[in-house]
Amino acid sequence: MSDTLTAVLLMAAVTYIPRVLPIAVFRKEIRSPFIRSFLKYVPYSVLGALTFPDIFHSTGNSFTAALGTAVALLLAYWGKSLVTVALGAILTVFLTGLIM
Repeated sequence: MSDTLTAVLLMAAVTYIPRVLPIAVFRKEIRSPFIRSFLKYVPYSVLGALTFPDIFHSTGNSFTAALGTAVALLLAYWGKSLVTVALGAILTVFLTGLIM
């Protein structure tokens, strides 16, 4: 039981420190436009870095995955909604998978 409690306390500390540290370090408002714009795009870049490599391994065929990604990027570039982008990519992968 003590090992479990130690593990839970360590995990709590590890997840709590990154949440409190920015509040403790940055007490003033960040006024630098460069840092503000950098921090604005961090969540999107992290999400992309986590999901993008798995896109090419999700279908079992790199060509269908690349084609679905290309369609999704084009639809997103044209300003389509998230649902349209996702459905367009899924439909592209499905249809190219049937053809190949």
